[in-house]
Amino acid sequence: MDDFLEQYILDHSDEEPALLRQLDRETKAKILNGRMVSGHLQGRLLVMLCRMIRPGKILELGTFTGYSAICLAEGTDSDTEIHTVEHNDELEELIRHWFKQSGYEKKIHLHLGEALDIIPGLEGPFDLVFLDVDKRDYQACFDAVFPKVSSGGFILADNTLWGGKILQSIASNDTQSFAISNFNDYIAKDSRLEKVLLPIRDGLTLIRKK
Repeated sequence: MDDFLEQYILDHSDEEPALLRQLDRETKAKILNGRMVSGHLQGRLLVMLCRMIRPGKILELGTFTGYSAICLAEGTDSDTEIHTVEHNDELEELIRHWFKQSGYEKKIHLHLGEALDIIPGLEGPFDLVFLDVDKRDYQACFDAVFPKVSSGGFILADNTLWGGKILQSIASNDTQSFAISNFNDYIAKDSRLEKVLLPIRDGLTLIRKK
């Protein structure tokens, strides 16, 4: 997105809360691949979607430093139950710090480990799932979690435009790009779903289970 257009969009959207602005800045300054943080625009979208859907139970696959989980908590009722899974246990202290600072720590349950190992032990149904793990695991995670999604529930898949690489000739060793391309095709052909791919940041696919 053009920088001037993005700034115009941000100027005409809700302001990013100060805590999340600080979290975004610290993530980008101190964490490897810090640009992966959800950020202002996507964060406000997650809040808005939660206010629209009003999920009672949420599963997030890919916590990173906690920005998106805090947004999911912000947009939901006080009794909403949020489970978030992060494979990198070195981030635990930082994640828990920001959850505590946000005031939402009691409604967010952090699970450390690989998503595909943790999903079978989680009790559904989930009204909303946010998918943002290693792209090579997207399809497997989708298949694992789908039976635990409530009828009429939603799955949000992040990074589905993948920097535009899905429109280019993909190198044979680029397994991440192949995985996203295959996942997008897989979702597009699934008659059990309603879906729309939004060109927001790096692409966000909204999926509804019929």
